[in-house]
Amino acid sequence: MRASNEAILVIDVQNDFCPGGALAVAGGDEIVAPINALVPEFPVRVFTQDWHPVDHLSFASQHDGKEAFTTTEMPYGTQVLWPDHCVIGEDGARFHPKLDMRPADLIIRKGFRREIDSYSAFFENDQTTPTGLEGYLRTRGVDTVTLVGLATDYCVNFSAVDAARLGFKVRVIQSLCRAIDLDGSLTAAKEGMTKAGVTLA
Repeated sequence: MRASNEAILVIDVQNDFCPGGALAVAGGDEIVAPINALVPEFPVRVFTQDWHPVDHLSFASQHDGKEAFTTTEMPYGTQVLWPDHCVIGEDGARFHPKLDMRPADLIIRKGFRREIDSYSAFFENDQTTPTGLEGYLRTRGVDTVTLVGLATDYCVNFSAVDAARLGFKVRVIQSLCRAIDLDGSLTAAKEGMTKAGVTLA
């Protein structure tokens, strides 16, 4: 068992991000078994879940003439437009069926507000609206977090950088993550995480 000040954050290991899903990450299902083996080592265990209404504004389908993986400008900045994914109540939003949820202390659902996307486990994409995760970890006495899950260059990246910015000691286990790698996004994410003080293990 790790020390009582350590938490693991399991990011978005959901059907839509695994092979066959609407926004599949190559090899996304390969990390499920080793994550299951690792989670019980940690005294604090948090899982996150992308959780979008059917008309979420990050979906390309909500913007006439726009294709998935292009961008648009939102009040909070540039937003990648995605295929419809992780829609509330649909199978794609469920956790991968082989992911063991029994050890989870807390599930953070993010992206449920139609008008704003939420990559990070800590903040929505405006970087100011909190999810409540920081407060939960503080009250549990956590100052060190380990991140695994999907996808390295988006939700894992944003969560890790925010955790470091909030003063947590942060480690990302790269072998237990998989990336979308959209137009060099993986390289940029790794550089950004390293600059923020995140340890890439």
